[in-house]
Amino acid sequence: MGFLDPLPGVFTQVTILFSDRGIPKSYRHMHGFGSHTYSFLNEANERVWVKFHFRTEQGIENMTEEESANMIGQDRESHQRDLFESVDRGDFPRWKVYVQIMTQAEADGFRWNPFDLTKVWPHAEFPLVEIGLLELNRNPENYFAEVEQASFKPSNFVPGINASPDKMLQARLMSYADAHLYRLGANHMELPVNKPRCPINHYQRDGAMSHGHYAGGAPNYWPNSLGGPTPSIEDKEPALDSGSAIADRYDSTVDHDDFTQAGNLYRLLSEGEKDRLTSRIAGGLSQTREEVQLRAVENFRGADEDYGNRIAQKLGLGIPALV
Repeated sequence: MGFLDPLPGVFTQVTILFSDRGIPKSYRHMHGFGSHTYSFLNEANERVWVKFHFRTEQGIENMTEEESANMIGQDRESHQRDLFESVDRGDFPRWKVYVQIMTQAEADGFRWNPFDLTKVWPHAEFPLVEIGLLELNRNPENYFAEVEQASFKPSNFVPGINASPDKMLQARLMSYADAHLYRLGANHMELPVNKPRCPINHYQRDGAMSHGHYAGGAPNYWPNSLGGPTPSIEDKEPALDSGSAIADRYDSTVDHDDFTQAGNLYRLLSEGEKDRLTSRIAGGLSQTREEVQLRAVENFRGADEDYGNRIAQKLGLGIPALV
């Protein structure tokens, strides 16, 4: 057991586990806690750090060791059965939803790492703010479809909620999503239990068990010139500053030189090599629409003007058409 090993980080959890809270009477009679730290972003892209809390409306009730042993000896599914039967008879369990909020300035000056999974934020310093209510009011009709195929993952954010430098959360952002790819397949987000309830635009298409998201002949790559979805700049999350490093999304379209090295290589070629190179490229481009040819030639001219001009001439475009 963890508390027998020299791992001080587990002591708070061990204290809870071996206290009266360690044996709840049922799922309905216990609080829930989002142990990770997340972030909220407002419309101005200003960020605060948050922890989620779910406080039971049924009241806290626990069992003794003797009561627990007696119950589990008769029914190994006691908690699941209690929850199912409660919902079935219309006694819907409810939890009030709260968040604790910490600003970046408060995080910078806090006396321990606020993103440490083994620590809680003192309620006296960061009081609970009520934001909603969670009610369970329907039991699954098809257990496999609605429970076994559910793909909960902390990377599945809605606009306004994002991650934090919490190290454990950062690992789970990748590992949970990756597990669902293997367990349910590449199109698990199209399954009814996982499918978003709002319109979405993305390039995830086709593959095994694909259904429901058909884009016809639209391109499944970005960028494209055919009106496909584009990145939502207004929803871009600010960079994460962990104190020792800054993590941000890499934008390959900004301050990115794709032409200099290609031009340097072109200028190293002999006259015969240049002629054969541009003939091969023109041959491939000849099968595309003229608008694609013009854009491609402009790109090649970005590497070297002669490079693009030769291709244009071999396509029969002529140099004036490119100006």
